[in-house]
Amino acid sequence: MNRPEESQLGKAASYIDQYDASLLFPIPRASKRAEIGIAAALPFLGADMWTAFELSWLNSRGKPQVALAHFTVPCETPNIIESKSFKLYLNSFNNTRFADVDAVRARLRRDLSEAVWRNGTPDDDATVPAIGVRILLPDLFDREPVHELDGINLDRLDVACDRYTPAPDLLKVDQGEAPVSEVLVSNLLKSNCLVTGQPDWGAVQISYSGVPIDQESLLQYLVSFRNHNEFHEQCVERIFMDIWTRCKPTRLAVYARYTRRGGLDINPFRSSYAQVLPPNIRTARQ
Repeated sequence: MNRPEESQLGKAASYIDQYDASLLFPIPRASKRAEIGIAAALPFLGADMWTAFELSWLNSRGKPQVALAHFTVPCETPNIIESKSFKLYLNSFNNTRFADVDAVRARLRRDLSEAVWRNGTPDDDATVPAIGVRILLPDLFDREPVHELDGINLDRLDVACDRYTPAPDLLKVDQGEAPVSEVLVSNLLKSNCLVTGQPDWGAVQISYSGVPIDQESLLQYLVSFRNHNEFHEQCVERIFMDIWTRCKPTRLAVYARYTRRGGLDINPFRSSYAQVLPPNIRTARQ
């Protein structure tokens, strides 16, 4: 079983520019999920949506090609991919020749599927969710929009904050109030890399139905992640579980968009009910 401290995070790494799938470093989700009370069946659906801004390869004549790529990794996969290893893997395409963009897409999907399903259900099983790979060539770059997360802005609230590690006890609901359905957003989400401690900056959107969640306490709770060391996917699942168990909404979805590092951004989405994934549209800070 791969452990985060065994990855290339925080270590000098050789630049490999010839295709090498072994650079991908999958990390099991199970141990972090156990910390937040998830033992077997998942209480949510969703996916981790990645964007790669620095994808390049050579065509059959040796001419460099550049592209953007969107990847969708279902949350049911037993592993996440450590982001630095993902970057190193994508770098290995830089001086590798491919017949066409379809060959690049097929190679990416095959390798990523193997990594995230390693020691789990094989990806050729028709019952498992597929890994999504969408490649955008330069003629489509100007169609990529920038849009902030929609919802009521929690950051407007002038709250006092003095807790900077996750404090789920801050969460509370407005008992006695009629149930609501609302969408709340904040740009004040910050956590740190689990291994290196480097800051990870993000925006978060919380959609729910149920007894109204006290907005001031929710903002204080989100700020409490500021000095917390955990990967993006793990932070979003922790936020989901804390709200789900303490505020007891009838429906809940948590969506975070983190700023890119090393040419990659990660945008996890978790929902208590089946719905279409949000569009993978970057925010201004990404």
